[in-house]
Amino acid sequence: MANPKLSLGKRAPAFTLKDDQGQRFRLTEHRGRWLIVFFCPAHTTNSCRAGAADFNKYLYDFKSAGGFLVGISNMPTAQLAEMRAESGLPFPLLSDRSSSVASKYGSFCEVKRGGSQYQTHVRCTFIIDPSGKIVAMWDNCRVKGHVERVHKTFLKVIEQE
Repeated sequence: MANPKLSLGKRAPAFTLKDDQGQRFRLTEHRGRWLIVFFCPAHTTNSCRAGAADFNKYLYDFKSAGGFLVGISNMPTAQLAEMRAESGLPFPLLSDRSSSVASKYGSFCEVKRGGSQYQTHVRCTFIIDPSGKIVAMWDNCRVKGHVERVHKTFLKVIEQE
């Protein structure tokens, strides 16, 4: 499934969300640094927890190469804080309760499955360069092997800069 909202080279849509600690996270305040932003439908599910844990495995590599990792979910901040503490995640999880940010990024979209068509959250990941442009993206991702692909692409992209 191709992203219905965004394309490579396009500026990442600005947003402001609360993190799992209740602090404001504004995308524009992170200009000048590489961002890895991943959307997960429900951080309380096993697959989302596995995906977050996979990102955590590569966190040192992302950070040492100048990247900043952040997850976004439609879960309330209290549930995200609980999940982050239980899983020992050192990166912020942002709450998008209205799904407005997910909609801008094509992570809340219409899908067709089993003869049905409906709106739902899907896993998506974006690498955003220091100028705020999208340089890589994955839509409707499966958990297995995804973070390894993101890691490999991230290292390749920053090497080309």
